[in-house]
Amino acid sequence: MKKYTLIGPFKQILTMTGLPLKGPLSDEQLPILENGGIIMVDDKIHAIGSYPEMQTKANHLNAQNIPIQSNMVCLPGLIDAHTHICFGGSRAKDYALRNSGKTYLEIAKAGGGIWDTVTETRKATTSSLIEGVKKRADRHLAHGVTTIEVKSGYGLSVEEELKMLRAIAQADKECHPDLIATCMAAHMVPKDYQGSPADYLLEISTLLFPILKKEKLANRIDAFVEEGAFSPVSIAAYFDNAKAIGFDITVHADQFSTGGSDVAVKYKAVSADHLESSTEKEIQLLAKSNTVATALPGASMGLGCSYTPARRLLDAGAALAIASDWNPGSAPMGNLLIQAAVLGTFEKLTNTEVLAGITFRAAAALNLKDRGTLKTGLLADLIAFPTDNYQEILYQQGMMLPSLVCKKGKLVVGIN
Repeated sequence: MKKYTLIGPFKQILTMTGLPLKGPLSDEQLPILENGGIIMVDDKIHAIGSYPEMQTKANHLNAQNIPIQSNMVCLPGLIDAHTHICFGGSRAKDYALRNSGKTYLEIAKAGGGIWDTVTETRKATTSSLIEGVKKRADRHLAHGVTTIEVKSGYGLSVEEELKMLRAIAQADKECHPDLIATCMAAHMVPKDYQGSPADYLLEISTLLFPILKKEKLANRIDAFVEEGAFSPVSIAAYFDNAKAIGFDITVHADQFSTGGSDVAVKYKAVSADHLESSTEKEIQLLAKSNTVATALPGASMGLGCSYTPARRLLDAGAALAIASDWNPGSAPMGNLLIQAAVLGTFEKLTNTEVLAGITFRAAAALNLKDRGTLKTGLLADLIAFPTDNYQEILYQQGMMLPSLVCKKGKLVVGIN
């Protein structure tokens, strides 16, 4: 028997519907429903409209009622399309070294960086990895994030990557947010690997990829195309193999040098992430493609480097998502809303562009078509902030937390 639930009235509902996937957005384009209500049926949205109209519908459906007694602004659950929240250890030492003048690449060459986290993650038990992911996912949920992409990439062997991805899969069963797993075994060539980079990539694609499909551990393959990791030439066969098996492709691109965007567009990647070093050439290339450009302001804040040229990407016609890159090294803060608000300040993004980047455009970066907007038939993932004006959300720069979070129609963070 279907379970109907009416929630409202909300002072404002930002449905995020009817907005284009690509290009700039003005705040005048933002659809705002005043004094609205939402009827949920099981895990989906059944109807959305004016609260009196929804009350009438709810009465006919014998719907349960979740009354909102104070002013709130409702919008889709936030989506973090790029994280590394499955890891062991800490990189506080790296952070101190960077602030004292060492570069990211210098620290990595000296034994810090990604390899330090690989060492600690390999030492970690599966249960400790699961608990770590759940703890971070729950914190994200309290901040309004209902869907979280989670990468492997700190195992860097078939066995250890499987340990990570199985931990992510188990954590997904035990926490409220949806965890979307991505295999990033091509994070770097492991220092203890005896063969060439090509040998390593062939081993991963030959031995690991089939297991991922069989166990349904991930449908996404990522790679770090960068100096000290993998070149555009060396990653080609790896992505060819991934595409042949049916994986979605995403790329860590243009973080410190260019080349990754070209790879992403060539392989019709769902997203190209980072882009801090992208020039006009890469911006135009991405804008003319269907690859979502994902900005990671947390990495810029953590490394003290320039931000993704978000304004120029949007003005060129690209689709821009914004994600946290939450990881133990370059982006340890992990607060999506703070980072999105700060990026908006530095890149002069409208409120609508920022909110689009962490809702429906972020959904596109994960190739998810069932969330990101509040619309009949889509998942009932919604959040509400204690304010009567949506502009307060970004104005408070992440310090205003949602009073209410519904995940798949269930109230998982209550009304304060």
